[in-house]
Amino acid sequence: MTRIVSFLPAATEITYALGAGADLVGRSHECDYPPQVRSLPVVSKPALPLEGLSQNEIDRAVAAHLATGESLYQVDEVLLDELQPDIVFTQDLCQVCAPSGNELSRALRDMSHPPQVLSLTPRNLAEIAENILAIGEATGRQEAARQLVRESQDRIHRVVAAVAGATPRAVSFLEWTEPLFCAGHWVPEMISAAGGDDQLGQSGADSRRMTWDDVGASPPEMIIVAPCGYGLKEAIAVANRLPRVVEAEIYAVDANAYFARPGPRVAEGVELLAHLFHPDRFAWPHEHQPWARIA
Repeated sequence: MTRIVSFLPAATEITYALGAGADLVGRSHECDYPPQVRSLPVVSKPALPLEGLSQNEIDRAVAAHLATGESLYQVDEVLLDELQPDIVFTQDLCQVCAPSGNELSRALRDMSHPPQVLSLTPRNLAEIAENILAIGEATGRQEAARQLVRESQDRIHRVVAAVAGATPRAVSFLEWTEPLFCAGHWVPEMISAAGGDDQLGQSGADSRRMTWDDVGASPPEMIIVAPCGYGLKEAIAVANRLPRVVEAEIYAVDANAYFARPGPRVAEGVELLAHLFHPDRFAWPHEHQPWARIA
């Protein structure tokens, strides 16, 4: 059995989706899906106490901490060495998303048996597919990975066909609200596939700060509130605090499940957006409802 420690929620989810969940022996504190992963030992924790802080307070605390050159995470080096992983999944795309850089490099260097490191840094949908295939290769689940990629691409293609010919909905997708951040990386591509048009999105690039004047100048018919790392309940609370400065429909969505993590549920995120943008063309095909209209 290959022993895997995952510092990245999306990698953990992909590993389970490929049928290799039993190979995982450790996880980050943010790896929480599927639910059975929560029983695994936790090898990282946040360096900052962010619980209960507002978005503005989180933004200031994170910026101040990163300015010192320190990581936002602490790695349990003793536990990591005891787990004796053969492979470690991590990333270097976002300093806020998972341990990376010096603190993890130091921990791995000091291990008695340093593992193979697979760093996943997708910036678009094609690179998410490449990451799935890379995890399939690392876990010996190559065919399962190819099948998962095919299924995800087929689902997105069905959405694209369903909304073809419809007038794109003008959208403003908010990855953070205090301060405002636009959609970045793979999310603008998801919006476009679902029949939307986000003039402020940064396709394949980092999300950037913007203002309500920027949003009003777009201008959007719909605002999607998807704070990075937030589930639906937290997103609803954030959406209800938005200033009413733009005449637009407002929806809160489960960002953590469908937009912030580049994994298997991204295809379902495209379906979610298509249903919100064009409900007459794309019916929601699932029983659960990971969004809410904000009155």
